[in-house]
Amino acid sequence: MLSARDLEQIRNRLGREPTDVELACFENLWSEHCSYRSTRALLKTLPTTGPGVLLGPGDDAAIVRFNDRTALAVGMESHNHPSYVDPHDGAATGVGGIVRDVLSMGARPIALMDPLYFGPLDREKNRYLFEHVVAGIGGYGNCIGVPVVRGDLCFDPDFSGNPLVNVVCIGTVAPDSFLTARVKKPGNRLVLVGSSTGRDGLGGASFASRDLSEDAEASDRPSVQIGDPYTEKLLIEAVLEMAATGKVLSCRDLGAAGLAGASSEMCSTFGGLIWAEKVHQREKDMHPVEIMLAESQERMLLEVEPDDVPLMGQIAEKYDLSWSEVGEVIDEPVYRVTFHGRVVCDIPIDFLVTKAPPCTWDSRPYNASKPFSRPSEDIAGLARKVLSHPEVAFKNWVFEQYDHDVQLRTVSLGPDAAVLRLDGEALALSCGCNPRHIYLKPYEGTANAVLENASNLACVGASPLCIVNCLNFASPVHPEVYWQLSECVRGLGDAARSLATPVVGGNVSLYNESDEHDTRIKPTPSIGMLGKGPLFTPARPGEGWGLALLGEPGAHFGGSVLDAVTGCGGDAPPLGSARFLPLVRERVCATRDIAVTDISQGGLLGALVTFSPGCTVTLDCDLLPGLFSETYGRFLLAFRDEKDIRDLPCRVIGTLGGERLEVTGKTGKLVLDAGEVAEALSSLTRCMQL
Repeated sequence: MLSARDLEQIRNRLGREPTDVELACFENLWSEHCSYRSTRALLKTLPTTGPGVLLGPGDDAAIVRFNDRTALAVGMESHNHPSYVDPHDGAATGVGGIVRDVLSMGARPIALMDPLYFGPLDREKNRYLFEHVVAGIGGYGNCIGVPVVRGDLCFDPDFSGNPLVNVVCIGTVAPDSFLTARVKKPGNRLVLVGSSTGRDGLGGASFASRDLSEDAEASDRPSVQIGDPYTEKLLIEAVLEMAATGKVLSCRDLGAAGLAGASSEMCSTFGGLIWAEKVHQREKDMHPVEIMLAESQERMLLEVEPDDVPLMGQIAEKYDLSWSEVGEVIDEPVYRVTFHGRVVCDIPIDFLVTKAPPCTWDSRPYNASKPFSRPSEDIAGLARKVLSHPEVAFKNWVFEQYDHDVQLRTVSLGPDAAVLRLDGEALALSCGCNPRHIYLKPYEGTANAVLENASNLACVGASPLCIVNCLNFASPVHPEVYWQLSECVRGLGDAARSLATPVVGGNVSLYNESDEHDTRIKPTPSIGMLGKGPLFTPARPGEGWGLALLGEPGAHFGGSVLDAVTGCGGDAPPLGSARFLPLVRERVCATRDIAVTDISQGGLLGALVTFSPGCTVTLDCDLLPGLFSETYGRFLLAFRDEKDIRDLPCRVIGTLGGERLEVTGKTGKLVLDAGEVAEALSSLTRCMQL
């Protein structure tokens, strides 16, 4: 909602009372979701340029050079509030929206990633949300033929009232022929293509910029858009064909704030005139506020010269899509909307699009660390609990709902990063973060999230190309939350600079808190990272392969999976070291007889079971830190021949295979039958089959 101060500024600038259409435009375009009022100054501190960056933040998606023939369009979005109110449609339209962001650059979408964050699955409501969000993502992605190739899962009580649904989309386009979302010349026409405009999604941008109330599922359901993936598939092909004519001068997806948002932002360098009654409509007697602000899905806005309007219409009709000529670019710096000849909106366009007053908030550091308390349970019981945690357990229940192989590019899905075949090279993809670590140490936790994603890429021989992010936080009105936000952005920027990897785009989602559950989400600066490397299929280690450890374990349990299942407390990990990344990349590229996984959730124990449920390992430390510490920048290597690791600064700790997982430490021994390990790792699937 607009504040009293906002309304005063609007009245003063206009010199009159705003119309209902103007108020709706300001309410949505000045929302946090559209204007970044609370974060604009922070985001300017991030490194956004680099040799491969062709187009950085500020458009629907970034453009990064992959090679001389291909550039990547990449964007990341959240659809958090809608996915709580209506999990299937909220998540599905989140996919549809980010796909159209990439499409608006003239790029063909080729892959999706979905880092997801939920409350514990022992609560029926959280299982319901999880089940239907995954179904919404899978159903939409599968129908439009864009594979979901990577994801991340986090389960924590602070997400019970406000799950997070973040989606990354990657597309391909020629480096010299991508589109942008800025109009080129007054006199050009604006053509709306795609689904008819209805009343769904009204106020979606402002809805995404407030916390969830107790009656959100009933009162806010009209703010959730309803998607149609079959129309989206037609829209993808139609827009790509239009772009191939060379006659589309600019393009924008109709997302937050609907036609008002897309057209005003497109026209902000000149001015724009919209004829609201010409918009093709799904419902009768629509008011201009509804026509302009509805967030009906599967719609795109194109700028073309007047003589090229009929050609765009012919292509739209070829794909059985509706279209209408809805406005023009004008050489007057205003945003004007008419409805049957009556002016219903007339605003200085820069005031609407770029002059939302910044919000300033107090900042207050905190210390949430608890002293470490050693769990009383025996090591076998702790191991079973950690392996059963859904962040460590097998994710088959999720993966099997996604079509990974459509478009025939997928080489490998993990366990660390997805690998896609692109122009004879490997495009590697990773995503996610650890909100528990970040809550305890916002700066270090965010920097470690960047390192963790770079480590995932290194495991498949790839170097980072770029980072996108989604900054998910509670309300910045709380001083502790604004401190989290500031520290996380600082950690993201410093880590990106240390890896020489630009942050090319992203999204900010604030007000993720719930009156119903009296919770605020943990700070969640979710990361998406793209990398490039030589094309090969990562090795699959087998019986008798050796195991080696690269890096020291430390004793950092705060925010770990062990902490999540026991409440043991302790310090969160400090800043990890990136010194092993070049060694790992070089070695996995040099020989096909080495497999590498980084050590993250679940510690060394979690890494061991990604290779095999059976192994024999000896550690020269206590088993608790040796198995469960989640210190960053460490790797587990599986090798066929020891000569392949002889010059690496690692130590051999055992071999793969056998009927038991057996780990001997200085002060104890863990023995679990392979069947017990498999049973624990199947916990997520069993839970979701209840």
